[in-house]
Amino acid sequence: MDRAEILHLLNDADGEAVRAAAGRELLRAKGERVFVRGLIEFSNVCRRNCRYCGLRAQNRALARYTLSQQEVLDAAARAVALGVDSIVLQSGEGAADAAWLAEVVREITGSLSVPVALCVGERPERDYALWREAGATRYLLKHETADAALYARLHPGHTLAERVACLRVLKDLGYATGTGFMTGLPGQSVESLADDILLARELGVAMCGAGPFIPQAETPLAHAPGGTAAQNLRVLSVLRLALPEADLPATTALASLSPGGQAGGLRAGANVLMPSFTPEARRADYRIYDHKAPVSMEDAARAIAAAGRTSGISGRIPGAA
Repeated sequence: MDRAEILHLLNDADGEAVRAAAGRELLRAKGERVFVRGLIEFSNVCRRNCRYCGLRAQNRALARYTLSQQEVLDAAARAVALGVDSIVLQSGEGAADAAWLAEVVREITGSLSVPVALCVGERPERDYALWREAGATRYLLKHETADAALYARLHPGHTLAERVACLRVLKDLGYATGTGFMTGLPGQSVESLADDILLARELGVAMCGAGPFIPQAETPLAHAPGGTAAQNLRVLSVLRLALPEADLPATTALASLSPGGQAGGLRAGANVLMPSFTPEARRADYRIYDHKAPVSMEDAARAIAAAGRTSGISGRIPGAA
């Protein structure tokens, strides 16, 4: 699939036909199963000032927090007890002390026997290597947009090249790498969306997320128009056709845009959900964007059932099929 074909699927092809093709490719390449990753947002501290993100360092209206190791371990134990396939530890950039996080990874992989993915941003190679040695097997680092000029405008003081270089280092260290981007960004073109898909394919990622842009009130883009669910679902379907073997999440942002959004994402080609196990008292403070849906394990089970799919959580919790 070349750039011209991707552009055709994104822009001109019949949407229903694209979704149907993505559904067939999903079943061929990945099967019916939906993988459920337990998400723990352990800190909202961030050193960067991305223009769209509510965690940006200059946001003085946000109550900052960092969970204790025990709080993280308790949340992970609860997620595992409910049947998640793996744990995802996420924070703002620069929040995690490398040794502290390595201890948490060792404890989760050792005592709970589940894979751990990290999503803590750009770090020195020595930190990535330490966490890999501690037992982390996946690393999620979204490139956000493959348009270098747009990336620079949205991420003051940082470049797309730096981001991509980190992804290459992670892959060289043996991580199953994940990237991702937003749909509906101010200044984004359909051509840059095609380039997002091509970059993910070039990097050979194991996972790629595509979530809609949703404005946050304490950011420079507070009044910018957001992305749409319809565009996001089409991009998900094209991603499935272009990267048939990759894991694709139906994002929380999609759930936040529309009721039933995650079930729609699963029908469009996604095969991953990431319900939150962040302690309830802190969930509202992990405010990347406004009106964030509180996706629970029960919500995940309902979305899977509505999409007619299966998972390892079926029968374990209320609402499971």
